[in-house]
Order: sequence, then structure tokens, then C-alpha cells
Amino acid sequence: MNLRRKAVIADAEEVRRAILRIAHEIVERNKGVDDLALVGVRRRGVPLAVRIQEAIRSIEGVEVPIGIVDITLYRDDLRTISPQPLVHATEFSFGVEDRTLILVDDVLFTGRTVRAAIEAIMDYGRPRSIQLAVLVDRGHRELPIRADYVGKNSPTSRKEIVRVLVREEDGEDAVVIEETEEGKQ
Repeated sequence: MNLRRKAVIADAEEVRRAILRIAHEIVERNKGVDDLALVGVRRRGVPLAVRIQEAIRSIEGVEVPIGIVDITLYRDDLRTISPQPLVHATEFSFGVEDRTLILVDDVLFTGRTVRAAIEAIMDYGRPRSIQLAVLVDRGHRELPIRADYVGKNSPTSRKEIVRVLVREEDGEDAVVIEETEEGKQ
């Protein structure tokens, strides 16, 4: 599929500010960081979780633990993505029991990734609660899921692709809208 960049909806500075705002909201809503842990959805949710962790450390002076969840085997479209999907480890250096977990992902779209992540987490125990932090909420939900913390709401067409770029994976920080060459007007 041939994609072209249609628009930049957040540059590096806007991404930085959104992460800082999310960190402040997490601390405020949870009245501190006791029994709190961040869980990044593997790939771009992980560097975003690390950045939220760093922001919380600068606010509270405490390092909140981070886990990584791989949703590959929990996807409802597993049969359609690849005959042999690449599975990575889910990593928790802490027990999830009776903790408040902040699930961190880059884009909230249909809600299916979040459902898969919650299912994967529950295989490790029963957290007190799971809250959701996303950098971009683009709408088009197919499941009754909403984010507790949102960096940017960006209503989009289903033909558009919202891509979060992070310097750890992509060499730059930005949120862009892309479209297929066929989708261009």
C-alpha cells in the first residue's frame, strides 16, 4: 500500500506537552502514585509509557514501574494478519494484583487493541483497576471503550491512517495523518 503524508497534526513539542499533561492528570486523578504501574502496549505504547514514567518522576520524585504487554495472541484478527505472527514477551517486573494499571497506547481507534491488552493483562492477575492513556483518540469505536487520558482528539475518516511517530522507533516525534494514493481527492 502506497501511503502519503496528508497532514502533521502534532509536532514534537505538542507530543511532549501532551505527555506531560497526561502525567499530571494521572497523578491528580489517582491522588499520587501509590500502587500505580504503567503498561505499554508493545511497540509505540512502550516508549510513550517510558516518557510518562519520566514525567511522573519529575512531578512526584518517584519511579512508577513499567510493564510491557504484547497483544499478538489476543488479537481477534490473528488469522488474517499472518500465518506465523511474530510474538514478543509480555513483561511485568511487578505483580498486577490489586494495582492500578495505566495502559498506554499510541492511537485509540476501534478499541480492539485495548480489549486484547486487557485480556492479556488479566492472564497475569486481577488489577484493582485499569485506566487507559492514549496519545491520540481518532474515533470510530467498535467496542464500548474510552480513554481516561487523551493527548489529542483527532476525528478522522476511516480512509485515513493516524500514525504516531516516536524517535525511539522512527527517528522523530510527530503525529501524522496518512492516506493511500488512491484515497487522495
